[in-house]
Amino acid sequence: MIITRTALAGAALAAAGLLAAAGTAAADAPAGVADLGNANFTKAGTTISIPTQAPCAVEGPTSGSATAVSQPGVRFGGGTSSCTTEVTDPANDVTTTTSTATGNNFELSALVSSGGKRIRISSYTVTCKATQSGSNANWTLSGLTGISGLPSPIPANYTKPLTKSDGTLLANAVFNIQTLPGDGSMTLTMLRIDFAPASGASGSVTVGHTACSPTP
Repeated sequence: MIITRTALAGAALAAAGLLAAAGTAAADAPAGVADLGNANFTKAGTTISIPTQAPCAVEGPTSGSATAVSQPGVRFGGGTSSCTTEVTDPANDVTTTTSTATGNNFELSALVSSGGKRIRISSYTVTCKATQSGSNANWTLSGLTGISGLPSPIPANYTKPLTKSDGTLLANAVFNIQTLPGDGSMTLTMLRIDFAPASGASGSVTVGHTACSPTP
């Protein structure tokens, strides 16, 4: 399975389910960041924590890499990130930015002991690009197993319940999480898995994150 989704923040598009906003980015919005994801949850009295993997930022560090890391119930297979700035008009100091992260072989097994499925993603990429007029972000993943019945295209902030065979909710998988504050900036998280009480766990796992703001 290959899934691709795009969102925009700027004056460009407001059709076909794509969100749009215009304006000048707020001072606290990042110029451009990206990472592979992280995990922070508790199961059976044990805290499982994997810090943000391979983070990068336009303001530095501009690249990141991570090798595979595993904790009980979750695995990130490693990957890279890059947050770059390109000068498109030297005379007027006009720039564009591109912030992207690409990860491989993600696996969540924390639901299996509670009767849930093992979730795997072979590869995924998140990207946020910004110009003076706005920003746009997209994500793609391939090799998804353990989650089925997703709509095409996947709308913003779409929640897919993850259940046992009897319908008991174990977790919610929230795809395509978008924040568009209306200032031309945007934040995109490809997937966040939030555990429900019946799983015996609490907390969440995030896979693929990026954000960017219009350039000055």
